[in-house]
Amino acid sequence: MTMKRLLLVLWLAGAMAVRAGTIIGTVRGLPPKGGAEAAGGGAYESRRYKFAEKVDYEHLQDFVVYIDQPVSEVTPGAPRLAAVTTQKNASFDPHVLPIAVGTTVRWPNDDDIYHNVFSMSDPKEFDLGYYKKELTPEVVFDKVGRVDVFCAIHTKMHCIILVLPNSFFATADAKGRFVIKNVPPGTYKLRAWHERLPSQIKEVVVPAEGEVTVDFALGLSGLPKY
Repeated sequence: MTMKRLLLVLWLAGAMAVRAGTIIGTVRGLPPKGGAEAAGGGAYESRRYKFAEKVDYEHLQDFVVYIDQPVSEVTPGAPRLAAVTTQKNASFDPHVLPIAVGTTVRWPNDDDIYHNVFSMSDPKEFDLGYYKKELTPEVVFDKVGRVDVFCAIHTKMHCIILVLPNSFFATADAKGRFVIKNVPPGTYKLRAWHERLPSQIKEVVVPAEGEVTVDFALGLSGLPKY
């Protein structure tokens, strides 16, 4: 084989190795069928429920869309950067953090008060103790699943680490749009997730080049009728 032919074969092999498509789409929440009546109707006008907060399904944030099965990386061996969940103003930022299994998460405390970060979730139990800005603990999430994280001092501090089977995921933006790039061509189970709604799965066929569009609408069913 001539050098020119060898280079051509290597170039073709490299081109085939990086062939990948893109998944785009939208995801939104649906209010219960029947509107306000399905959620209690006029009962909320009572002083008894003055401070009862209702879910605004049409303006929910923190939707995550991901391929719900093992997938080989397009560029195997690439270093996986640490993710970060910051404690600031007595809150976790972000509230929902999707990561690929095996990812390290750093937990800096940007407040001038102590926090304690812990979880009792099955995929990962940990307790980082009490600390201020001087320390930045790290936790490796090595099992797939939802990990609910709290602060032992501040009752309203809560976040979710969503540990996923691969790196092909996206968080929807404020308008519900998402983009998952560099997906190897094939047929996959694509799941849309939100902490307050049942998830939804759709089958998607990803091309070797170009985009495929998938839209989701998540909602509740079987609510009592009034």
